[in-house]
Amino acid sequence: MAKAEGFDVVGITSPDAIQTAPANLKAFLQAGNHGTMNWLAETAKRRGNPRMLWRKVRSIALFGLNYGPQGDPLATLADQQAATISVYARNRDYHDVIKGALKRIGSRFAAQAGPKAGAGIKVFVDTAPVMEKPLAAAAGLGWQGKHTNLVSRQLGSWLFLGAMFTTADLPVDEPETDHCGSCRACLDICPTDAFPAPYQIDARRCISYLTIEHKGPIERALRPLMGNRIFGCDDCLAVCPWNKYAQAAAEVKLQARDDLMAPRLADLARLDDAGFRKLFSGSPIKRIGRNRFIRNVLIAIGNSAEPELIGAIRSHLGDPDPLVRGAAVWALSRLAEPAAFGRQAQAHAGGENDAGVAGEWAAGLAAGPGEAL
Repeated sequence: MAKAEGFDVVGITSPDAIQTAPANLKAFLQAGNHGTMNWLAETAKRRGNPRMLWRKVRSIALFGLNYGPQGDPLATLADQQAATISVYARNRDYHDVIKGALKRIGSRFAAQAGPKAGAGIKVFVDTAPVMEKPLAAAAGLGWQGKHTNLVSRQLGSWLFLGAMFTTADLPVDEPETDHCGSCRACLDICPTDAFPAPYQIDARRCISYLTIEHKGPIERALRPLMGNRIFGCDDCLAVCPWNKYAQAAAEVKLQARDDLMAPRLADLARLDDAGFRKLFSGSPIKRIGRNRFIRNVLIAIGNSAEPELIGAIRSHLGDPDPLVRGAAVWALSRLAEPAAFGRQAQAHAGGENDAGVAGEWAAGLAAGPGEAL
């Protein structure tokens, strides 16, 4: 059933199989490494114990769907006038793709097992308080590497996960063991040093968190490290040596759209709300909204070292949202000559009523071209 729905791997585990996960999650939360993702703390107890999510569960099936890229996913990092979008977001929202498939599998499984076999089911894809990665490791799909993501010996780093809880008592698979060895490739490539130690991540420094989950202005010291990454980051996934076994995604809905492979920053900066919604209809990018997205695009423009992109910044200096205005000021301070920046400051800074944006103007005036942090 799983193969027929496009899944590449499936494994079974027990709801009691992730005994160390609650302690690991507690340490992560106590360190503040979850940033503003307060929902992680609010659901911590349920995350650590699948039975608290559904007391009747007896077995958990974990499904893996390969979304491997065609070619080098980091190639666009060198194109300063283009944006880099994480591989997983270059086409349809994986939640929709996987959840539909899981529901079909669950319905057939329940029908075949019959009510006497106790085959009640619930399916989950990322949005519920389920610790998919520890469960997937326990079910034998892979192991959590030093970057905390799941790694498969057969498929490398590129796996979407879904879970099916069932009241049926199923035979469990052997858990996968760790095969990272002494390798540090994922830790060493991280642009923002988001890994305080192997197997630990500080989301507050992770570009995926900053561009997707973080709603406010991004810390000034981290902006230059983001390069042209405007939605997510694949660096730690892409360098994993186990990707020598990776395959390109077979599911058409997960194969990259041509217009999202290396979109021009100048084109993205022109998007109004309607244009943003149209371009990213059905995409996971749509959920962050136009303003947060334009913030990310403007930071990438500020990192481009391309003065010809200044024209894409100017219209945002008067944007109604201070999040966008502040990012525009920072980007301008990185590309404009001091005299030109000063003229823009004279035109805009005096009437600025947001303290954060006013601070961006002040910092830009105090720094030379390309020096603003």
